[in-house]
Amino acid sequence: MSGTAQPHRWIDRERLGYAEICAAVADPIQKRGPGRAWVIAFLGALPFVLATLAAIGAVLTLGIGLSGVNTTVVWGFSIANYVWWIGIGNAGTLISSMLLLTRQHWRASINRFAEAMTLFAAAIAGIFPIIHLGRPLYAYWLAPYPNTMDLWPQWRSALVWDFWAILSYLLFSLIFWFTGLLPDLATMRDRAETRIGRRFYGALALGWRGSARHWALYESFHKAMAALAVPLVCSVHSIVGLDFAASLMPGWQESIFPPYFVVGAMYSGFAMVVVLAITIRWGLNLQALITPAHFDAMAKVMLFASIVMTFSYATEWFMGWYGGDHADRSVIAYFFTGDYRWLYYSLLFCNCLVPQALWFARVRLNLWALALIAVVINLGMWLERILIVWNTLSHGHAVSLWRTYHVSVYDVVILIAPLGLFAFGFLVLARIFPIVSIHEVSQIAHDEGAAAAGVPKGGVA
Repeated sequence: MSGTAQPHRWIDRERLGYAEICAAVADPIQKRGPGRAWVIAFLGALPFVLATLAAIGAVLTLGIGLSGVNTTVVWGFSIANYVWWIGIGNAGTLISSMLLLTRQHWRASINRFAEAMTLFAAAIAGIFPIIHLGRPLYAYWLAPYPNTMDLWPQWRSALVWDFWAILSYLLFSLIFWFTGLLPDLATMRDRAETRIGRRFYGALALGWRGSARHWALYESFHKAMAALAVPLVCSVHSIVGLDFAASLMPGWQESIFPPYFVVGAMYSGFAMVVVLAITIRWGLNLQALITPAHFDAMAKVMLFASIVMTFSYATEWFMGWYGGDHADRSVIAYFFTGDYRWLYYSLLFCNCLVPQALWFARVRLNLWALALIAVVINLGMWLERILIVWNTLSHGHAVSLWRTYHVSVYDVVILIAPLGLFAFGFLVLARIFPIVSIHEVSQIAHDEGAAAAGVPKGGVA
């Protein structure tokens, strides 16, 4: 990683033409074997994958008593992890679709791995509600399948909402990611030097030939999917927010929760994209494709989200006081004086104070500082998720049921191990598919070169 940098361009045109862009993205997959850093990272991720599988197997075999849940705090790390991972997953599609509709050129270099991040994060998120079920073998009851007993899901249950939200979002994200990949798969097919490579990428390219008709259909379909993605992303995390807001528990029954959760998802998701962008840029030597301008733009989005989150926290405190309900006021006081108060202060420090450094351009363009801030934000957002669960359930309406949560070894494993599973998936993906969109970056490079030469957009330089 480099330190502070000055240029503010989406593509380094002096270093890259179309051939160079293709080579920069495709050659690490087709012509160069995995480097030492990739091998070390892959081997380092394997134990985490095994730990994840072992943790899932253990809880399915022995039950959720392995975690620190009790008769009062019936939700714990599993539900907090679910909300955190689905938030990260939401941001990938939101970044790609929203920036496409608003014609933000800087999305071209980051949208591919942001969409892939969605796939892995949503898949991991879907694991946690299932393993948290008391009887996970009946998880299929959430789907309205026909049977002789006419058993249908309870549509008033938030668990059913989550099932449909995750399933529809995962399928949509997979289609959105794959269709966006079609032109690049054809490029990989045409550049492949082995028979297996040509057949593999050729089959996935679905006969793409780059004709005018193909491009017209592709553009219309992709924009239509992007238009559908934005409300879908908002609805998915709004449903997650309604898991809490639809209850009668103090601290949860708030109308601000759905938009608050959507912004929180964008916040943590952009932070994760920053970490991935810095890592991919360094690991694949893509400094000419992922420029300091991209990090500057993403840092500004995180700064905006931090301000909105700070306002949301303040609104939560104000409404708890202004509403006048004793239970709500007691929960707000518990935030600052209760058993988890130091975690709550850490949350405010990570989500509200640290990102204010992004007001300064030198910080936004320093990749070391930006990476540290992004990691701190994701830590703070996970603390927010777990404290939403702990604070309310530990301090609900019935004083006789006030209990605290005691973290178990299983909780720690199920928190950390999926991070390795996520990294493992990305490492495998980077060895098979283009991690940066070749055709979109090439178009941006062409448009910027034409603009610099004084040629109108769409003209011939």
